[in-house]
Amino acid sequence: MKVLVVGGSGLLGGELVRLCVAAGHEVGATYLTRPGARSGVEWLALDVRSRAEVGAVFDAFRPEVTVNTAYRTADWAVTADGAAHVALGVSRAGGRLVHVSSDAVFSGAAKSYDETCVPDPVSPYGAAKAAAETAVRAVLPGAAIARTSLIVGNGGSPHEAFVRSLATGRAGGVLFTDDVRCPVHVADLAAALMELAAGGLSGIRHVAGADALSRYELGVLIARRDGLDAARLPTGRRADTDLTGPLDVRLDCAATQRRLRTRLRGAREFLASPGS
Repeated sequence: MKVLVVGGSGLLGGELVRLCVAAGHEVGATYLTRPGARSGVEWLALDVRSRAEVGAVFDAFRPEVTVNTAYRTADWAVTADGAAHVALGVSRAGGRLVHVSSDAVFSGAAKSYDETCVPDPVSPYGAAKAAAETAVRAVLPGAAIARTSLIVGNGGSPHEAFVRSLATGRAGGVLFTDDVRCPVHVADLAAALMELAAGGLSGIRHVAGADALSRYELGVLIARRDGLDAARLPTGRRADTDLTGPLDVRLDCAATQRRLRTRLRGAREFLASPGS
């Protein structure tokens, strides 16, 4: 299978590239500033904000499957416009699209959110992600849109790095006790996304971990896994800050999980052993 990973040099993109290479697929991966280090991949420079650049990449590579992981939290043009450009590229070249979205499209007002829930974002990033979903569905009704949560695992995520810095005193800050998400392991997420692509599943899909945890609770698990003193982790409340965005968002993934072979583990399980 010929697979294009948009945003292939990022955390999730890198895991998708690794998985696809191991499976023997022909892999292209895009990057904005520098290519990844993995060999056996066609690394393609791309700024998704440019519709012309996106079209040229698709014309040249002609993927059978595209997985779009590209986003920037504070950049509407990358997150929303870029997603529309990628969808147009897929419609032009053919093949399937799996677009990665976020639980940030929800306000947190509901107890939990399944795939039928309508986005009600309360942050600029959430609004950009919701706009991206709308663009993808308008251009490619058969695309899969995979909403996920906080991505961790294998020590490479920003949250894991932040926890290590706090526990060792190298950085200041706090871990919020009231900011709740459903963390997902990057390997589980990548495998699930490839299943969505290979299995032809379309529409909105929720793909997150089985446990709802605060950022502090998640930090404790990470510190213990890494042999650090969790008692050194400072706490705070996000509600006491001026940060925008939802406080408590829990994705109900039951409907999608029933369609997948990949088991979406909870953080209490996948952080229980070193190296996870």
